[in-house]
Amino acid sequence: MIFSKILIPVDGSKHSDNAVKYGFSLAEMCGAKVILLHCHAPIPSGLGEPNFQKAIDDATRKSYAILQKHLKTPEAANLPLQDKIIGGETTKSIVTVADTEKCDLIIMGSKGKSDLEGLLVGSVTHKILNTARCPVMIIK
Repeated sequence: MIFSKILIPVDGSKHSDNAVKYGFSLAEMCGAKVILLHCHAPIPSGLGEPNFQKAIDDATRKSYAILQKHLKTPEAANLPLQDKIIGGETTKSIVTVADTEKCDLIIMGSKGKSDLEGLLVGSVTHKILNTARCPVMIIK
């Protein structure tokens, strides 16, 4: 099967980094476009100004740093890449982007940066497996 658009959600974890490496390699073989996505926690609107804007700026800056790590690699230079930063519930955001962008495949790490290190498959990964409409590839 040939893929034309691959979504790779990233969170800065080791498994996420491995998913990016694998996803870039697969995308290059298929000639696919890659969408790198980072989802940050929702920012409560009740913070008021200027605290709300500062929280948004901080979240965006941290998200961009995670994406930049992958966008500056030599592998990235050979691919059509798009990066996205979204705030909100992670599972819902990933599924929404995959649906909206009509992605053929989601490639993600088996565990992310969470407190649930004891699980074999992370809770976000498990939810994506059960809710995504396209195939999901899990990378260790």
